[in-house]
Amino acid sequence: MVYYNLKALIKAIRACKTVADERALIQQESAAIRASFREEDVYARHNNIAKLLYIHMLGNPAHFGQIECLKLVASPRFSDKRLGYLGIMLLLDENQEVLTLVTNSLKNDMNHTNMYAVGLALCTFANIASEEMSRDLANEIEKLLGSSNTYIRKKASLCALRVVKKVPELTDHFISKSKHLLTDRNHGVLLTAITLVSEMCQIDSSCLEEFRNAVPLLVRHLKSLVTTGYSAEHDVSGITDPFLQVKILRLLRILGRGDTKASETMNDILAQVATNTDGTKNVGNSILYETVLTVLEIEADTGLRVMAINILGKFLSNRDNNIRYVALHTLNKVVSMDTNAVQRHRNTILDCLRDGDISIRRRALELSYALINEQNVRLLVRELLAFLEVADDEFKLGMTTQICLAAERFAPNKRWHIDTVLRVLRLAGNFVREEILSAFIRLVSHTPELQAYTASKLFTALRSDISQESLTLAATWVVGEYCEILLETGIVDEEQPKPVTDAEIIDLLASILDSAYANQLIKQFVLAAITKASSRPGFGAVQQERIGSILAEYTTNTDLELQQRAVEFASLFSLPQDLRAGVLERMPPPELKATVLGVVSENKPVGSTQAGKEADLLGDDMGSTPAPAVNGQQASTQNNQDLLAEIFGSSPAATSSPPAPEPSRKSTVDDILGLFDSPSAPSSSASPPPPAPAPVLQQSQPSAFSLPQAQSPPPQAQPAPPRMQSYTAYEKNELKITLTPQTNAARPGVVNIVARFQSLGSSPVIGLVFQAAVPKSQQLQMLPMSKPDVNPGAVETQQMRVVAPVGSGVRLRLRISFSLAGRAIQDQVDFNGFPPGLTGGGS
Repeated sequence: MVYYNLKALIKAIRACKTVADERALIQQESAAIRASFREEDVYARHNNIAKLLYIHMLGNPAHFGQIECLKLVASPRFSDKRLGYLGIMLLLDENQEVLTLVTNSLKNDMNHTNMYAVGLALCTFANIASEEMSRDLANEIEKLLGSSNTYIRKKASLCALRVVKKVPELTDHFISKSKHLLTDRNHGVLLTAITLVSEMCQIDSSCLEEFRNAVPLLVRHLKSLVTTGYSAEHDVSGITDPFLQVKILRLLRILGRGDTKASETMNDILAQVATNTDGTKNVGNSILYETVLTVLEIEADTGLRVMAINILGKFLSNRDNNIRYVALHTLNKVVSMDTNAVQRHRNTILDCLRDGDISIRRRALELSYALINEQNVRLLVRELLAFLEVADDEFKLGMTTQICLAAERFAPNKRWHIDTVLRVLRLAGNFVREEILSAFIRLVSHTPELQAYTASKLFTALRSDISQESLTLAATWVVGEYCEILLETGIVDEEQPKPVTDAEIIDLLASILDSAYANQLIKQFVLAAITKASSRPGFGAVQQERIGSILAEYTTNTDLELQQRAVEFASLFSLPQDLRAGVLERMPPPELKATVLGVVSENKPVGSTQAGKEADLLGDDMGSTPAPAVNGQQASTQNNQDLLAEIFGSSPAATSSPPAPEPSRKSTVDDILGLFDSPSAPSSSASPPPPAPAPVLQQSQPSAFSLPQAQSPPPQAQPAPPRMQSYTAYEKNELKITLTPQTNAARPGVVNIVARFQSLGSSPVIGLVFQAAVPKSQQLQMLPMSKPDVNPGAVETQQMRVVAPVGSGVRLRLRISFSLAGRAIQDQVDFNGFPPGLTGGGS
């Protein structure tokens, strides 16, 4: 049975009891529609297309009706045109070849006398126009932008938007008409015109200057919307046309970015919008949020920025989770702009740590890390530690890292620093990174006045809980290393110091070996600790024999690593006492250096005293410690060989404890180190001193580096470093590279270098990659290049910092690659043209 109208077809499909019945009915009706198309039944075409579109909406094939839709569009009847254009929009897209047949129909209907027929053509064009169609009909769209009919102007603006997106080079065609549209009084036309102008400014930066002259006009429009009374046509929850207000604010943000004059023009109206908009409803909050974003991106006054941050602070107390999330997300982005203004809302931000929504807690955590500084480190770390006790496991890894890095950077004294790390180890010892544990051991080694305190605290903590891996590792290492201090002083920091015996120490360490929490690494630490303890004064013969029996038990262990350690340690007992004591004496304090990890949470380092990595790298010549950065996802740090291998094509290590390198890779790295006659360090079975830093190769992307450094001197005023002579490092292939060193007498051994790149020919230098290496005894940091393309007459720059031993010469090996006139060029040069004594102390 054939259903002759759409209503009957819908009724029949709904009456089907099974999917199979529905599918059979649709297949039967589709066959009847195809037969009708073959018979060229003009009178049934409209009804057939209507039924076919319904079938298409149900997810069944309807492509065979595309040509029939084109025939309906060519009909003089408006109802046929409307259905035909609807079918074209549903059944065609910009990749269909049939679309080329629609261009002529669209052009004819754009010149139709009926404005609704013109509207149908414009609506279809705005939805499916391809690049080719946009080029063909751009002139028609441009003419319709000047129509006297507001209905047509509005739809033509949307079509112009489609053209600009598909063919950006046609943007110039619509600039003059768009300026005229911005003066329109109709809200619909103004809304579409502002959308068009915003897209043009984002696609083509040359349009910015053209439309910056329209800023006063946009300000007048916004002012009229803010100050106008009730308008039933445009009112939304008591606010006049919030959609248009938001669009104007977004365009002002684009036009005011980087332009002081335009920003001054819009300062007053932004303050007026911020103060007069009702923030009790979502409509008002959306306008306030756009106002805040605009204020923060343009060259606004300081007072206006503070007001914008205060608005975000009010958002934090809103009951709506979405608004609070948006506020925290935005504050995370602007905390480096005005830290003091954000600090005023610190208590509200800390309250968000207790929110039931995990997304809000995560954003509040990230913001809390960025707010830490020397003044509030005690308060914020105390709050973060309180949250760490109840935090979900997924938060703990990042939190332990951030808290320890904040303590390392801002600790008021070493006692507080040690107490903070001890608290972290007790609360979340299973979620502490290896780098944090290493930094804590370095701190204890370099703080002899607190070693007795630390050993007793760790001993007490370990007796109460051996389930936290990092706590067990730290306590085992410290107790094994400083057990004689523990025997001498006992448990300190109590009203009545409690003595500790050698039997108690060995009992505790032996209980760890027998516990279910002891993994291979913990057992290795314990074996080393008891072996160390055996050579310390205060351990009697009974405990010596007990240690020997424990080691003997592990000499037959199935784990090869433990067995080897036990055999080696047990063999030490056959040595004379003085010789064994010499072998097992205390480790020398390792080299002090900042804990460097990857970057977490919006690429911001912990703490708020510096704006970012660039300020850390080159903006600080006063002796402050570089800001450590944290990675909440990956616990690996690249060693020097990994950095070298990454530049020269080898795979970097994937973990913080990489396996032994393959011979081929080792030889490659040795060859690179040999560039500066620096052989690789020989291995030693004894405890080696801290390794010297290997040369670091860098591309134009900045990386985190671990610079060896002692305690930083207090900041003091220094005269600006004098500008030194420029030295030509490379001049061929139409490219000139000069290096300008700068030094500071207060920081000997640190040389800041500004590399300048200049194109000497008429062709631009494209895709310039500048790499540098320094000798093994030096370290190098680099910031990104200002621009990888060097145009004729322009000068691009890149900043570097070399840390070298005082009195040594600065030598560089440079690798340059770029494209010139379609030709790929790669070159390598050695440069040692800097004057002697640049690092201080003579060469």
